[in-house]
Amino acid sequence: MLSSKNQKYKSKSANRSKDLLTVRWENNQVVMIDQTKLPAKLVYVRYWKYEDVARAIERLVVRGAPAIGVAAAFGMSLAAISSKAKNKKSLIKDLKTAYVRLRSTRPTAVNLVWALDQIMKVVYSKNDDVEEIKKSIILSSLNMATEDISTNKQLGKNGAKMIHDDDVILTHCNAGSLATVAYGTALGVLRAASDMGKNIRVIATETRPVMQGSRLTAFELNHYGIDFSLIPDTAVGHLMSSGLINRVIVGADRVLKSGHVYNKIGTYQVAALAKRHSIPFYVAAPSSTFDLTSKVSDVVIEERNKNELLKMGNKLLAPKGIKVFNPAFDVTPPELITGIITEKGVIKPPYEETIAKNILSDR
Repeated sequence: MLSSKNQKYKSKSANRSKDLLTVRWENNQVVMIDQTKLPAKLVYVRYWKYEDVARAIERLVVRGAPAIGVAAAFGMSLAAISSKAKNKKSLIKDLKTAYVRLRSTRPTAVNLVWALDQIMKVVYSKNDDVEEIKKSIILSSLNMATEDISTNKQLGKNGAKMIHDDDVILTHCNAGSLATVAYGTALGVLRAASDMGKNIRVIATETRPVMQGSRLTAFELNHYGIDFSLIPDTAVGHLMSSGLINRVIVGADRVLKSGHVYNKIGTYQVAALAKRHSIPFYVAAPSSTFDLTSKVSDVVIEERNKNELLKMGNKLLAPKGIKVFNPAFDVTPPELITGIITEKGVIKPPYEETIAKNILSDR
């Protein structure tokens, strides 16, 4: 029941200080949680080659815009280490090959391109010492990971101010530790509010097509000892019309200068329902998730494998040979968004002006 305060969650409160570290650099290897194994097993995998990191991103071993960005940066570090180049020109050639491969993995998540571009800027800014360039790439990747954690903790504190005691908050997909290096964006806001002593309850949608709400968000909320209930995606309207939701907080894979937000498929309809029922709808996104150059018509919506809908494991859920349309993301227009929570503060409409003022001014 939504009103219950299940003792199970309270008993897990000791885990609140134990972060799930999604992706890290260790002994010249990339170590990450294999999210395809959750919630059944918490498994860590190691990669030595950038191609393996690219495949991990494609297979959703690692996912979530900030985590993908850092994973890609670490992939570039692996590419640098493995390169046999004797001069800067040859090294850049090898790195460009890795850049193109890693960039192709997830076209909608803007943090991916942002992180790869940051690494290449470092490469071009250095002198001709190949070993120094390699060290700089690794250092930049490590700094990116550290900054991701500190950024999202500040974002969480800013967003927690939007939450009232005894609020019931709905979240869609997974925007927690597993979507970042460690702390989370939307779930980071919930963690910060809980750590402040606010009594909150969370409603997590299952989030089709790959169930990142039931598999990942539920796993995280349970791990961190936050009271929650899992619902089917199709129950959102019912709960809102029944007055059971106080506000919505979701993450983002890309935020345009216009205020259009790209997030997991289904976010748009959650936002539309929230608007219908006068429920505040917030997006939590670090500044690295903002795309200040693209228009809505420029953004490619990734389409996932049809088997994510047709099968569960080896079990067929639908007739063979049918047509499937399986988009991974949708776009929520700015008029449905109450505010965008960032590490710099909470951005409010009109977004064309406020995003330019708060995000563009720092670039």
